[in-house]
Amino acid sequence: MNSPYLPPIDASDATVVFGPEKEEPGYWAGAPGVLHDGERFWLTYRHRRPRGAGHERGWRCAVAVSDDGVRFSEVWSVHKDELRTPSMERFRLTRTPGGYRLYLSYVDPADNRWRVDALAADHPSRFDLTDARPVLTAASTGTEGVKDPYVVQDGPVTYLFASYAEPRAGLPADAHATADVYAVGATTHPTGLAVSVDGGASFRWHGEVLPVGSGWDRYQARLNSVVPAAGGYLGFYDGSASPEENYEERCGLAVSADLFTWRRLTNTAPWSVSPYGTGSLRYLDALIVDGRWWLYYELTRADGSHDLRLTRVSAAGSP
Repeated sequence: MNSPYLPPIDASDATVVFGPEKEEPGYWAGAPGVLHDGERFWLTYRHRRPRGAGHERGWRCAVAVSDDGVRFSEVWSVHKDELRTPSMERFRLTRTPGGYRLYLSYVDPADNRWRVDALAADHPSRFDLTDARPVLTAASTGTEGVKDPYVVQDGPVTYLFASYAEPRAGLPADAHATADVYAVGATTHPTGLAVSVDGGASFRWHGEVLPVGSGWDRYQARLNSVVPAAGGYLGFYDGSASPEENYEERCGLAVSADLFTWRRLTNTAPWSVSPYGTGSLRYLDALIVDGRWWLYYELTRADGSHDLRLTRVSAAGSP
């Protein structure tokens, strides 16, 4: 679907930043989160293995740095066993007055529900898991789990967007037995918003801001990235129509004037998809640097694995 902001991504002509561990279905490198601090690019990303492969699912997450936004070197990493979790997903790195904050998304080993924690350090190489503090949990949000944070700082206000599993009456007793309620079809998964006015020390959960749609995105609508545009904001979100597409979402666009209310630009079809059949183009994080869009995303390849790619296009003429 064409957009007044950007043409659909041609992922076949993209730069591969990180490849999968194996070129087989279920092996992924992706879930990128990107920060540009004015000089360097910082990237968070995840490695996944298929169920039954040993250290399965989201087993390793890392923070890496680059001068050119293409070639990255790791400075910090975590194995899922260090969090005693069945799986980790998207992390998010932000700047703070005193250094950096890292938001972690992982399955809580206590109840098999997704949660978000935070770490703080003066440099991304010095995060210490013993300092982790809870930010959003199923209990604190009144949901069945919350994950995949994306953070926008606007003056003294911190906006944290997160995908969540909607509470639903009559939820099956075994909905969390697989430690991934997103994949079982027991509920739907819109985007919610939490707000902080104390620099991210504490958040107030406001609930749904981007609901699921009625067509291709009726099962999930996960806001992954927000960029100021035309006096408001352009958002990139993942959509899926069913739990069978939970690992193969496509990318849609939405706009907002205030970060609380979002309007879809892609009601009838995704904006960008994988060029290799019906697979995903998901977890897109967008930056505008030096007059160009830098679009980092996870893509399904022809062999069924996922890699992490970068597409750069001119921002000339965009709002």
